[in-house]
Amino acid sequence: MEEQSAKGRGFFTKSAALAACAMNPTGFQGAAARLCRKGRLASPRRGFYLILRPEDRAFGAPDPACWIGPLMAYLGLDYRVSLLRAAAFHGCSHQAAMVFQVIVPRQLPPISIGRHQLRFHYQEPGAFAKVNRSEWLTQQKTESGFALLAGVELTLLDMCRYHSSAGGMNGVAQAVEDLGRKARGRILAAAAAGYENACVRRLGYLLERFGHGSQARALLPFAAIAKSSKPLDPSSLAIIPGSAKGVEHHSTWKLDINVTVETDH
Repeated sequence: MEEQSAKGRGFFTKSAALAACAMNPTGFQGAAARLCRKGRLASPRRGFYLILRPEDRAFGAPDPACWIGPLMAYLGLDYRVSLLRAAAFHGCSHQAAMVFQVIVPRQLPPISIGRHQLRFHYQEPGAFAKVNRSEWLTQQKTESGFALLAGVELTLLDMCRYHSSAGGMNGVAQAVEDLGRKARGRILAAAAAGYENACVRRLGYLLERFGHGSQARALLPFAAIAKSSKPLDPSSLAIIPGSAKGVEHHSTWKLDINVTVETDH
């Protein structure tokens, strides 16, 4: 543990520790458990350990950005940090990232470690591989290296795709209002091919509504091929689209505007 800390690495794996010290697996497990109880180690996943510095112990672990990369490498998975955490990183100051949200191509259980909550959101492997390209990601520098975050374009698409975990449609609208001007239309159009058509149309509608015209126009081809209308907010059951005269239908984006989105501006 001291050797890893000296190298500036705040983590280690069970297999690496066993290879480095003369200890059998049972003895290692007992020693690790004792150090966890003393607040010197934490284990977000079996066989993967975080070395806690004194300043980390009040929170139970360092910021997940510091160790999400090594953890995902240990699990053998590509990933991207996205949704509220990525939106805040890109400058959406209204987003309070209380949960560290990660998009992955495999179902993973959440992690609760100290005061930190990590949630993993599944994206079908084919779609994930299509959009999780290095040139569409960005890096957040941390004390132990860097974490991979969704770029602005993927952040906006992810928020529309996983809107219930992004503060609902109001949270999505806030991110679109704040970040839409930073999105590059060419990348939006290319990345959108990895998402459901209705998700792309919702983003296009919100971009247009908040005055990000060039970005919205990049998504118009997806609306043109849509076969049926969808609700702006699929989680809202207050109004069933098409069943009430008061529902506004947006013909360009083929959306039934079944909710009124509100932002802080």
